[in-house]
Amino acid sequence: MFNLDNISIAFGHVTLLDGVNLRIENGERVCLIGRNGEGKSTLLKIISNQILADSGKLEIRSGYKITLLNQEHNFHPDETVFHAVSKGLGKLGELVEEYHDLVQRVANDDKLLPKLERVQHRLEAEDGWRLEQRVETILSKLNLPTDQPLSELSGGWRRRVALAQILVTEPNLLLLDEPTNHLDIEAISWLEDMLLDFNGSILFVSHDRQFMQRISTRIIELDRGKLTSYPGNYAVYLRTKEANLEAESVRAAKFDKNLAKEEVWIRQGVKARRTRNQGRVRTLQKLRTERAQRRNQIGNIRLNLDSGELSGKIVIEAEKINKSYQDNLLVKNFSTTILRGDRVGLIGANGTGKTTLLKMLLGELEPDSGAVKHGTKLSIAYFDQLRTQLNPESTVVDAVSEGQDILTINGKNKHVMSYLGDFLFAPARARSPVKSLSGGERNRLLLARLFTKPANLLVLDEPTNDLDIESLELLEDLLANYAGTLLLVSHDRKFLDNVVTSTIVFESKGKVKEYIGGYEDWLRQRSQPAKSSTTQKKSSAPKQIDSKTRKMNYNEQRELAKLPNQIEALEAELAELQILISDPEFHKREQVKNQTFERMKTINADLKTMYKRWEALEDIS
Repeated sequence: MFNLDNISIAFGHVTLLDGVNLRIENGERVCLIGRNGEGKSTLLKIISNQILADSGKLEIRSGYKITLLNQEHNFHPDETVFHAVSKGLGKLGELVEEYHDLVQRVANDDKLLPKLERVQHRLEAEDGWRLEQRVETILSKLNLPTDQPLSELSGGWRRRVALAQILVTEPNLLLLDEPTNHLDIEAISWLEDMLLDFNGSILFVSHDRQFMQRISTRIIELDRGKLTSYPGNYAVYLRTKEANLEAESVRAAKFDKNLAKEEVWIRQGVKARRTRNQGRVRTLQKLRTERAQRRNQIGNIRLNLDSGELSGKIVIEAEKINKSYQDNLLVKNFSTTILRGDRVGLIGANGTGKTTLLKMLLGELEPDSGAVKHGTKLSIAYFDQLRTQLNPESTVVDAVSEGQDILTINGKNKHVMSYLGDFLFAPARARSPVKSLSGGERNRLLLARLFTKPANLLVLDEPTNDLDIESLELLEDLLANYAGTLLLVSHDRKFLDNVVTSTIVFESKGKVKEYIGGYEDWLRQRSQPAKSSTTQKKSSAPKQIDSKTRKMNYNEQRELAKLPNQIEALEAELAELQILISDPEFHKREQVKNQTFERMKTINADLKTMYKRWEALEDIS
């Protein structure tokens, strides 16, 4: 149905895709990974026919629909959700949209009846009723408020609208470019459930490791212009990738040793040059050509963070602080004591007040009531998710150096160009304007700027957006060994689990609680699922059983007792199926493959139902 054959593309002297091949089977959920700037978005645009490759073939069977969800989407703020979603149907969508408008307006204006009848006849003639029903079905499935203006929706809900817009086309292959970026944890969980229920195939770019682990049935990596396929989930990929890198290193070492030997031979004395074997000379020339064409793996960014002078034992103390904006209660009677060495994560839906709380704790914003006290000897470094500290017109080197050629990093002098090289900025890139950088490069630049000065209180507001996996893991290691105090806002669940020692969670309107441990620890400790204060008016979430109205009966007690074992059995079966699909021979057996994917879909649906039931029963108990 879909095949890429020997696709290549370059921009200037940089080759992004170098003869890549790709085939995606029906029902597969394939994750495309790679470093920032490797060409992942370019590959998606080639597949969706938005740009043309320099060479190679894109083969798509007639009637096979491919749609792309970009990282950015442009909606008119005044249009309604229904209008935005209908646009996915093209010309017929405009007709459906017109009918929807007329139905709402005709009640107040009888003169519109003839026009409404004409539109109805056109819809009947062009099978528009089925399309109108498709729009309504998608809106209902994604819990979207039909007639609400987009200007009233948060970024996460606009992402749902963008997804609905492409789903109404009923694509066979869904392309998603960083779908979790700027979504809160609740929205990411919703997206995971939706994609697991999707009937077609999915190719998505993501750096969210937990999202990849749950969604992907195969991982393909774009590295130095080549695609490598790794059947299975993210955990299987990590094991296989490590083995592949070791094998590549051994092959390269053997090649270089042989090349060095031949170079010594060709440089021997006059007699050797007169009698040398011409076939051997040609072999050496071939080796030199291969060595010149070999693209070595790019190095990792090198992160160093100086925690400077020790702060006092108590870093921040907040007592019964409150904050509201108009009628919107963000923080109610919250108290906390943050000690030196604590690494605290802030969790909550978009718009709940995480950044507001950060600013109150840092003294940048006064609470409506309550008090915030700071400890002694604090030096603060603040990573701003909006990157307002970066002047888009200045160069990369000026953004870091502030006019100095030599920087002092961890007590040692270092030239600014060498320091930027640690963050993978080549000299030419370092002289480029900030506005020319990608999102991932801007994040690396902001980290480079942040780490030039000692700080014993590090505040990071969404540092993980746009960073590739290797940079994420290096940042994790740095923060895990940081001697100072850390305040971290992130929607990356794995990152939180690997870094923080406690979490501050926005659980409902104004209710903020503190828990020991990371994200998974919070899930285990919370009394019931946190309810987002930004949930839209229209929601079909299952109603919780009111524990105050009755006690659990005998049958419900037995059901609750059995659920953990039933869930454990399904999760074990799912793990076995993940191992099965990691077998290279798996995709050659069509019948087994289809049965396996169908069973995995059923298991995921059953697990989702069981977890909801478990939460409902525990609310009673």
